[in-house]
Order: sequence, then structure tokens, then C-alpha cells
Amino acid sequence: QSQSCTSALLSLIHPDQVHHNANPDRCDGIEFDAIAPDEKGHTFFFKGDHLWNGFSGQAQVSSAFFRELDDYHHLGHVDAAFRMHNREKHETHDHIYFFLDDKVFSYYNHSLEEGYPKDIQLDFPGVPSHLDAAVECPKGECNSDSVLFFKGEEVYNYDIVTQSVKERQWAHLPNCTSAFRWLEQYYCFHGHNFTRFHPVSGEVNGVYPKDSRHYFMRCLNFGHGGEAKVPKCSEVTLDAITSDDSGKTYAFTGHNYMRLDTHRDGKHTFPIARTWNEVTNGVDAVFSYNDKIYIIKGDQVYIYKSAAPSTLIEGYPKSLNEELGIEGPVNAAFVCANQHIVHIIQGRMMKDIDLSATPRVVAREAPLPISGIEAGMCGPDGVKVFVGSEYYHYKTPRLLAFSRILQEPKNITPDMMGCVE
Repeated sequence: QSQSCTSALLSLIHPDQVHHNANPDRCDGIEFDAIAPDEKGHTFFFKGDHLWNGFSGQAQVSSAFFRELDDYHHLGHVDAAFRMHNREKHETHDHIYFFLDDKVFSYYNHSLEEGYPKDIQLDFPGVPSHLDAAVECPKGECNSDSVLFFKGEEVYNYDIVTQSVKERQWAHLPNCTSAFRWLEQYYCFHGHNFTRFHPVSGEVNGVYPKDSRHYFMRCLNFGHGGEAKVPKCSEVTLDAITSDDSGKTYAFTGHNYMRLDTHRDGKHTFPIARTWNEVTNGVDAVFSYNDKIYIIKGDQVYIYKSAAPSTLIEGYPKSLNEELGIEGPVNAAFVCANQHIVHIIQGRMMKDIDLSATPRVVAREAPLPISGIEAGMCGPDGVKVFVGSEYYHYKTPRLLAFSRILQEPKNITPDMMGCVE
């Protein structure tokens, strides 16, 4: 019934654009025409004249979001799409580019930019028409800000700055019908499967292909909890939160964690053990220091290299006493940028330990004005400590410990944690 209502509603909005292939179900196993996120981090999956907005939900007609695609071509499909990464050129950065036959469309905020559509050659000289897939590749992941275009067995590496094209063949990679950069990883979609690849060499590591229904959409009886629901913000509680030296921010709850710095790709939950293999039963506290992530569970400390893939330092886990000179349990822990002090919260006490000292011992301790702290972090805007679904904000750790004025708690918001109000 809900599908019929959706189709009827869309027919009222665009009666000339709803085709006979109404509301395909991607959980049936679909080969996507294109995948691309917009400037807000909403990911669109395209098939024929339909698209899916995000990793869950029903199909809708593409023209409900990108009207001019049908206005100009009436083709009912997209050949390829990507989101531009070019911070040096603000007039194109974060725009979505769609490719249809020999034309390219540029959208921002779901509005077609003036002067489009254009011939592909005018914006991307040397790139062929009738593409199969495209994906952006920022400098640092590729040698320069680039776009990878796929057509059959050919891969065209387009340098955004020099407008030069290098053509190559990655015979070991399946022919991609769509491609997607997500959380700094690259995925070639073919059939209802995907293969992860390196954007410079095309190298494939691991066991592939894998069924996309297990990873990139919520489907009953597939993957990471097909019944998973986005929690209400009033129900969110954190076990730990930290930001590493590269700016990656992680929030931990139960057996899962979420990247909070990836608003361009949306916020998504993953099992902790997927990234930190040896941590299989949740965490008590987490902090970052000197390009390493310290994970505390019970009376054990695990130390991992921050750089992907996260690798456990040899000789760990060690006891809290051996590593930090304290006994557990620990409720929260944080380190401020360019500092050597880890602030350990145990009940209503905060203990300061100098991580540059040997042996490590408690240098200072102070009572706290807040009880029930479960997580804490220090960022550019100060210290946040979390109690249930609320948090307290102080400019410095010293003010947290010694301020005579108890701050008013603030509520966790959808922007912070990807929850719903």
C-alpha cells in the first residue's frame, strides 16, 4: 500500500515522468547506473528513471530531485555521476556531475548550473562519451585532485588541474557500471555486487566480489542488520568519544562505533571489531595521543596506530596499572591537542597523567561538579563531557574541574550523532 501511495504522489508531481518501471526494489538485486553523494552527504543510487535517496527507503523518480535530466533528454537514465572534489575552485567544488550520452550536467543544491548541459569534451577534454561509471579521487588518495572515468575495460584518470588524461586498463577489475568513493575507500559496482579497489593502481585486496545488499543498503535478511533503525537523540548514550590527530572523530556505543567527521558521506554505524579487531566486547573509554588510539576496556589498555588499517601495537593489551599507573574502572578519558596530559575520569574524580613521563603516574586529581560522566573529548571548541543523552561544555579541563558554576546541560542533536529528534 505504501508503495502505491508513493507512486500516486509522484504521479501528481510529475505525471509525464513516471514510467512503467515504477518503484524497483534494490533488495531484489539491482545493477546501478550511477552512485553519487550530494554536497550535504546524501548518497543517491540511480537505476533507470528512478533513484534511492540514502541507504534505506523506497525508490523515487529521479526527476523529483533533478528535474532537468528528463527536461533535456527524456532518456530516463544516468550513465555516470560523481561529486567534484576541487577545493581550489569553489565554483565547482561539491557539485554533482551527471553524464548522459555525450552530455554533462552540473548540479548544486539540486539545481542545474547555468550553461548546462554541455558537451562532455568542453568540461572534460579527452574523456569519452557513453561512460559506464565515474568517481572523484582527492589529492592524497590520488596524486592530484582527479576523476576516474570507466568505459568498458578502459579507465581514464582525469587530472582536474592540468586537464590531462591518462588511459589504462585494470584487467583484474570487473567492468564497473557505477563507482563510489565512501569513507576514503573506492568501490566498483557490477551486477548487484561490488569490488573494492585502490584508486591509483586498481589493486584489489581481500575477498571480492561481495553482495552490495550486505553493505550499502538496508535489506531484510541481508548484512549489517536489515532491521536497524536510526535512534532518537533522547535515546543516544555514549561509551566513549575521541578525535585523532588527523581529525577523524569516533563515537562508541555498545559494540558499535560511528565516524562523526564524515558529514560529506553521511553518518554510519559499524562494529568496533571491524576496525579494531581485538576489541570484541565494547569499550569503557578511548583517547588519542601521538598518532595512536588508546582503547580502555576493564583493566586492559589496547593501543592502535591511528593510520588505516588500525594495527595493534606489539605487546598490547597491557594492564591499566602497567600502562597508566592506575586501577580501573575508567568512565571517560581525553587528551587536548598538542598536550601530553590524559584526563582520566573515574566517578566524580578527574586524574591527570603525563603521557610523556616515565613511569606514568597521577600528577593531579580533582573532584568534578558532575556525576555520571560516561564519555568525554577535548576539541578546538573546548571540552565536552557526556551524561546520558546530554553533554556539558567547558572551555578547558581546568574549568571543568574547578568552575564553581555548573553549566546547563545541552541535548545531543541530529547534526552531532545522526539521530532523529
